[in-house]
Amino acid sequence: MNATRTETVAPILRLASGLIPEIGIILGSGLGALADRVRAVATVPFDEIAGFPRGNIAGHAGKLVIGTLAGKRVAVMAGRFHCYQGFSLRDVTAPVRLVADLGAKALFVTNAAGGIRKTFKSGDLMMIDDHINLIGSNPLIGEMRDGRPMFLDMTEAYSARLRKLLLAAARKENIALKRGVYLAASGPSYETPAEIRAFARLGADAVGMSTAPEVIVARALGLEVCGLSCITNCAAGRTRKPLSHEEVLESTKRAQNKTIRLIERFAAMM
Repeated sequence: MNATRTETVAPILRLASGLIPEIGIILGSGLGALADRVRAVATVPFDEIAGFPRGNIAGHAGKLVIGTLAGKRVAVMAGRFHCYQGFSLRDVTAPVRLVADLGAKALFVTNAAGGIRKTFKSGDLMMIDDHINLIGSNPLIGEMRDGRPMFLDMTEAYSARLRKLLLAAARKENIALKRGVYLAASGPSYETPAEIRAFARLGADAVGMSTAPEVIVARALGLEVCGLSCITNCAAGRTRKPLSHEEVLESTKRAQNKTIRLIERFAAMM
C-alpha cells in the first residue's frame, strides 16, 4: 500500500514500549474499560500521534495503549474515528495502518450496534460473520499495488480461524454469543424504520457507523480480522423508544464485564 505518516511513528512507539504487539484491538463506544486491563508499557493520546485526526466522541477515550493482555502483546485503540465527524476514510483507518506498522498480525474490532434481527435484545454480543459496507465509499480508493488499483478479495473478510477461536472462548466463559452480519452506515443520524426494513431484506442483523472501512484496510494489509458487536438497542421501528447515544453508552456499560471476559479469553487462546 502507499506509504503513510504512521510508518514514521511506529518505530518510535516500538522503542518507547520495547514491545511488538501480536494483536491490535479497536474498542467501540463505551468499551474503553478493556484498555484499563492492559499491563501498559506505553500509553499515547491520539492527539500526540502523527497522522491521526483530532477530535473524540463521547464514550471514546482517545488513546493508544501498548502492553500485555491475558499474556499476549497488544496494541489497544481506546476509541476510533468516524466518517460522520467529517474525517476522510484515510483518517478513519489511520489506527489500523499504525497497528500494522507496529507489527501486529491480527486485528480485533468491536463496536456498538443497533439490533436489526427481531430476536436481538440490548446487551447481546454478536460475532461478526460478515459485513455490508453502505458508508458510501471504500478506503482503498486511490490505493495502488504494483501500479494497479487494489482489487482486494473480501470473501473471508473475517477470519474463519479467529471466529472459531472466539466461539470457543465464549463457550469457555459461558457467554451466549450470537452470530450475524453487520451493516455499516455513515451516520450520524440514526436509520429510519424504512431503512431498517430494507437492511433486514439485504441480510443485515445489526447496524452501526464504523468498522467496515477498518476491516477493509486491515485485510489489504494482510491482517487476520475478528469482530464483535455489542447490541445496545433495538434499531428504529423495532421499538417505539427514541434512539439516543446515551442509551448506547449505558447499554455497553451493562455488557462491559462479559465483553471484557470474552476478549481476554480470546486473546489468551490465540
